[in-house]
Amino acid sequence: MLTPLLTRLAGPSFHEKIPIRVGMRQTVTLKRARERVSADDGMRVLVDRLWPRGVPREDLIIDLWLREIAPSAGLRNWYAHDLRRKDEFALRYRAELAGHDDLLHLLDDLRRRGRLTLLCDAKELALSHGTVLRDVLIEGRFLRHHLEGKRP
Repeated sequence: MLTPLLTRLAGPSFHEKIPIRVGMRQTVTLKRARERVSADDGMRVLVDRLWPRGVPREDLIIDLWLREIAPSAGLRNWYAHDLRRKDEFALRYRAELAGHDDLLHLLDDLRRRGRLTLLCDAKELALSHGTVLRDVLIEGRFLRHHLEGKRP
């Protein structure tokens, strides 16, 4: 699945250890999936569980679709982008992300290789799961657990 993606990446091999640099907000951006492609996007990763409604697959330019890292259907339906539930949603989604350590490490590896753009189809990005995922990647707490040999 990842072989075509990995062959187009420049830099060190995927399995090679790369120094961890936490707090690099400028290399992780969040955009609506429907926004135009920019030369500054770098790797474009769709992080929604569902394909954007009404968008033909050939019209959306992405490098990778990581649907497994999106919130569960139950959590997504409970939240429904309700501003009153935003903080609780963030806590619950972070708990779900703790079970996706492998995908977080993949995204972090892509982030360290260059600019990473997370794509969501939410109308209001500030209320989307993408902001939580971006913050988790920037904080890099899952990396410390990995280095200590512990699961979050």
